[in-house]
Amino acid sequence: MPRSRILLILRALLAVVCFAGMTSSFSLSAAGDPNERDQAAIQKLMDTQQAAWDCGDLDAFMTVYWHSPDVTFSGTSGVVRGWDAVLTRYKKSYADREAMGQLQFSGLEYRFLGPDAALLLGHWHLTRAKGDVGGVFSLVWKRFPEGWRIIHDHTSAVPATK
Repeated sequence: MPRSRILLILRALLAVVCFAGMTSSFSLSAAGDPNERDQAAIQKLMDTQQAAWDCGDLDAFMTVYWHSPDVTFSGTSGVVRGWDAVLTRYKKSYADREAMGQLQFSGLEYRFLGPDAALLLGHWHLTRAKGDVGGVFSLVWKRFPEGWRIIHDHTSAVPATK
C-alpha cells in the first residue's frame, strides 16, 4: 500500500477518534447538571438527618454538621458557635420524642457556589401531637475529605398561614 494512502487512512481514523471524543464530551456536559452528583450526595445526607430525627437520635442527626468549634447555627435565640454547643441547643430545644415529632423537608433549592461549597434553601416541618411547627432554613455546605458537611445553619420558625 502506498505511503500516501496509509497517511490518508490514518488522518481519517484520527478525525473519527477526535470527533467521537468531542461528541462524547459534549453529550456528557449536555446530559445533565455538572453538580448532579454533589446534589445527590447532599440529598442523601438530608435524608440521613431526617431519619435520625424521626428516630429521636440527635447525635446521629448532628453527624451531618462539620464537627468543629467553628460550625455555626443562627436562629431566633441568636448565633450558637461550635459543634458541641449546637448539639446542646438541639437537646435543650427538643428534649424528648414528643417535642421532636416527625421531620419533613420540602422546597429544596440547591445553589452551588463553587466546586466545594453549596447553599441549600428549604422548608422544614415538624408534625407533633402538641402542635405542628415549621419554617425555613438556609444551610451552607462545604466539601471536606470525608464528604459534604454543614458549616452554617440558619433556621427560622415561620407561623403557618391559613
